Amino acid sequence: MTHAYRVDSEVGLLRTVLLHRPGAELKRLTPRNNDQLLFDGIPWVGRAQQEHDAFAQALRDHDVEVLYITELLQDTLEYQPARDEAIASVLDDPRLGDQLRTIVDGFLADMPPEDLTQVLVAGLAHEELKTGRGLVYQLMDRHDFVIDPLPNLLFTRDSSVWIGDRVAVTSLAMRARRRETALTRLIYRHHPRFDAAQPLYDPGLEHIEGGDVLLLAPGVLAIGTGERTTPAGVERLARRVFQTGLAHTVLAVPIAQDRATMHLDTICTMVDVDKVVMYPAVAYSLNAYTVTKDGGDLRVSRARPFLEAAAQAMGIDRLRVIDTGLDPVTAEREQWDDGNNTLALGPRLTVAYERNIETNARLEAAGIEVIRIQGSELGSGRGGPRCMSCPILRDPA
Repeated sequence: MTHAYRVDSEVGLLRTVLLHRPGAELKRLTPRNNDQLLFDGIPWVGRAQQEHDAFAQALRDHDVEVLYITELLQDTLEYQPARDEAIASVLDDPRLGDQLRTIVDGFLADMPPEDLTQVLVAGLAHEELKTGRGLVYQLMDRHDFVIDPLPNLLFTRDSSVWIGDRVAVTSLAMRARRRETALTRLIYRHHPRFDAAQPLYDPGLEHIEGGDVLLLAPGVLAIGTGERTTPAGVERLARRVFQTGLAHTVLAVPIAQDRATMHLDTICTMVDVDKVVMYPAVAYSLNAYTVTKDGGDLRVSRARPFLEAAAQAMGIDRLRVIDTGLDPVTAEREQWDDGNNTLALGPRLTVAYERNIETNARLEAAGIEVIRIQGSELGSGRGGPRCMSCPILRDPA
């Protein structure tokens, strides 16, 4: 059955969301490869699954439909064009060489959808390819992967974002994550549920990641820009949302990036139509360039304080800030623990990690109901409830 999806804000009542339950791909993480695969630690996978199941149940308890990437992908791989595209995305890896590429192609071609889904997500280790041979295969370390696992698929926000009734499948900057967008695009292209989905962006374009895109209000986007999302990516997306009438204003927000502030949504998320939770170290120093349409081109304003530029674009007196922590040390710790990475289920109703005690207390003091979830293992990849969720249907805010 075809469904119609639309997202116009961060805080409209959430109806349908896309998640990925962590699985065998996390078991591939070791001290030897976790940095390369962009994880700060080695999670306890069973506990991470328990935490994620509780997160999903909290959403269902508030009448949110939960869709899982692996289930959608398995359905999608029932269709031969989707299978061909999925296998081609794996084979498009210059590390393989011609001989090993042919062997991998044959290995994947006969797999049933469930097994192929497993390999596409969890990867294929050198020792698991029993038919492997040739120079490339022989010179691989026995711990290497012929097909890399995708532990960051957990963070479904990054690989796609819905803007209005269109979906932007993003262009991830880190090589370790680029196959995530190939799988996400595959689902949107071939799964019958998304027959009506119209594409807005493509992985082949300039780098942009979903964690940098905030839908501040209908017609108003804030997009963080730095290492992950480039200025060229912001410009490309701005042109497209203007051309399609999905937005009238884009705020380009430069952010200094490290492991604790890699995306805009790691330092700022919305919890009400006029309230954000925000890392206090940057709240009043963050700037924004206002981008609007100027005939067939773009007009870019001078830099202004982000909160001031956002309020003006949203047509409100001011954007109210709820900050993390009571002092610099607490604020920095709760920033590292994703205190600012909340997921709004509706106005004044948000999901947050329970460990951020000071931030959650401040949210509640400001009239925001907080649904607390555990995240001791989920957070090892540096992401909170917003990072782990891609809303595809919200009511108007």
